[in-house]
Amino acid sequence: MSRIGKLPIVIPAGVTVTVKDNVVTVKGPKGELSQAIHPDLTIEQADGHLTVNRPSDDREHRAQHGLFRALIHNMVVGVSEGYKKEMELVGVGYRATSTGQVLELALGYSHAIYIKLPKEVKVEAKTERNKNPLIILESSDKQLLGQVCAKIRSLRKPEPYKGKGIKFVGEIIRRKSGKSASAK
Repeated sequence: MSRIGKLPIVIPAGVTVTVKDNVVTVKGPKGELSQAIHPDLTIEQADGHLTVNRPSDDREHRAQHGLFRALIHNMVVGVSEGYKKEMELVGVGYRATSTGQVLELALGYSHAIYIKLPKEVKVEAKTERNKNPLIILESSDKQLLGQVCAKIRSLRKPEPYKGKGIKFVGEIIRRKSGKSASAK
C-alpha cells in the first residue's frame, strides 16, 4: 500500500468536497478548485475524512493512488488556508512594483519587464530601505502558484558567483569562488 495514498484527508470546517463523474470539486473560504481523477480510483467520504482507494496493486494504480491523494490534499489545504511564496530580488538596482495583477520588474536589463498574473494569484511587492525588494505571491492553487514563481524566477536566475538574481526567501545559493582561487 502506498504510504501517501493510504493516508486519509481531513476535511476542515467550512470546506465541502463533491465527487461527480471522476471530477473532485473542493469549495472553501479561499475559493473553489476542481481536478479530474483517474477513472479506476474511487473516493470515499465519511465523517470528515476523505480516502482514495485503488482497485489493484498494478504498477499504474499504485502510481496514480499517491498522486491523486496528494493533489486532492493540496486542493483542500489551498481552499482552507491558501499557499504563500516569497521571492527576493538580489542585485543593485533590482526593483519590483505591483499594480493590480501586473508585476513590473527592473532586473538590470535595458527595459522593464511587465508580467500579467492570473486572477487566482494575488501579488504584493514590498521595498524597504537597506533590504532587498520582496515579491509576495498568494493563491489557493499550489500548482499555479509554483508555475508563476518559476516563470518569474526564470527571468533572472540566481548566479553562483555574486548571488544576484531572483530567489526564494530562505533559499541557499551554492556559491563558487572566482578565477582568483584557481592555482597556477
